[in-house]
Amino acid sequence: MFPQPNRGKSSLFSGSIPTSHKQRGYPLKNISWHQGTIKYLLFLSCLVISITNLYPAAAHQVEVTADVGGTLHIEPNDNPQAGEPSQVWFALTRRGGRVIPLSQCNCQLAVYAEPYAAGEPPLLEPQLESVAAERYKGIPGAEVVFPKPGIYELQLNGKPVSGGRFKPFKFKFEVTVAGGSTDDTRNLRDVNGDLVKGESQKFPIWAIALPIFAFIAILVVVLQSMKGGRE
Repeated sequence: MFPQPNRGKSSLFSGSIPTSHKQRGYPLKNISWHQGTIKYLLFLSCLVISITNLYPAAAHQVEVTADVGGTLHIEPNDNPQAGEPSQVWFALTRRGGRVIPLSQCNCQLAVYAEPYAAGEPPLLEPQLESVAAERYKGIPGAEVVFPKPGIYELQLNGKPVSGGRFKPFKFKFEVTVAGGSTDDTRNLRDVNGDLVKGESQKFPIWAIALPIFAFIAILVVVLQSMKGGRE
């Protein structure tokens, strides 16, 4: 508990305290309020940054069978562009997390343009090669050039070769391809037959609107905090 002031002496000292001394407590109050506001703004900024970075981070696709898991990644930034080379690689792991290299897997990659009919031949059949990506070594990968913007399906089939201990698998990954840089000034039809414009596919509208809304929200919070601090 805090000590109680001496009421008998309060009348003697209340009038003798200079006004300048009384006001010395206010700067501390303002500093405390500013520190709280700064911390809150930093928190909101970190939140906005994490949300804006969520799109490329969440783009990794994962498929799982009985004893094999596969993760698809496309360079650059899981955002393939039509007409431009994209490095595609698959992180294959057995149950327990052990990596399956291409040397232990008879894997084939097929690329289909959605929609496609059953029995239709694939649009592309890239040759798989052993690649090193992130913490994985010797995993299957290939360079793919998607001819047009649109939705594609990547099918990865695999079965073990000598030394491989896993069941045959078949993974299907859906990939959205945006218009390339050479398509910015003209309209074109994507693989689905829809008329699109390259530039609109390269940079989504929400990516522009989200930082604006976040800035407005932070500004409103600051103004409300200033109003409350003055009261």
